[in-house]
Amino acid sequence: MRRLIINADDFGLTSGVNRGILESHQKGIVTSATLMACGERFEEAAALSKEAPKLSVGCHVVLVDGKPMLSPSEIPSLTHAGSSPRFHQSLVTFACLAASRRLERAQIEAEVTAQIQKLQAAGIAVSHLDSHKHTHMFPVVLKGMLRAAKACGVRALRNPFEPLVFATLRQWKRYFQLRMMSRFRSRFDDALAEAGMTTPDGCLGIAATGGLNMETFQSLLKNLPDGTWEFVSHPGYNDRHLDRVITRLRDSREKELAILTSDTVKDLLKREGIQLISYRELV
Repeated sequence: MRRLIINADDFGLTSGVNRGILESHQKGIVTSATLMACGERFEEAAALSKEAPKLSVGCHVVLVDGKPMLSPSEIPSLTHAGSSPRFHQSLVTFACLAASRRLERAQIEAEVTAQIQKLQAAGIAVSHLDSHKHTHMFPVVLKGMLRAAKACGVRALRNPFEPLVFATLRQWKRYFQLRMMSRFRSRFDDALAEAGMTTPDGCLGIAATGGLNMETFQSLLKNLPDGTWEFVSHPGYNDRHLDRVITRLRDSREKELAILTSDTVKDLLKREGIQLISYRELV
């Protein structure tokens, strides 16, 4: 049996992204979305989610390239000095801090808990967690997120590891990143088993992020292995609000939206016998 969760990241980032995610669910194949507690359009996204009761909504945990919920004095290992409270912008910097054991697990747990609780306070039944730029692949982040998830009653977490077979050498930068991420796979599996958390068998779409086209997506579906998988997507509208956001994903968001709402893709899913499920159903 092949089951697939289509998750839309960055819910709450901008109004255009919110609109694109809702459209990709109501008119397309998106089954789940992850909401950014510190997103500029958080309240709008929370309200829109109530118009889509079948959309499973999780928390898109942000620990890099964004604003924290807690004050810098409460989470000094996660923030940098400056005029406004912000996380470190660079994932490389974050990775170096993690590798040198300068990130405090208790601070990660506190910040993740605050982000989850903001969603719950808005009336959202948080179905799962994932993280911006997949920072929970690092063991110290994973441990903090698992403790926060347990405390908040969240039972599912993204498996951020994509099989290398789905990354081509043309995507050399992403291919290299996936190889680096695979080093943490066994520890990830052990930690989730110990915590009793649910996760898919892996995820697809990381290597193709920013460059997804119809041919690539159709190939992913046709070659989807048995089991339960998650496809990571970023649909949205590239409007003037997105111009104010530091992101490399701009035109690609509308291209993904077109793919995720395409009748061609819907027909292919039926022919391949792939069952669409949400994180809510996974749990």
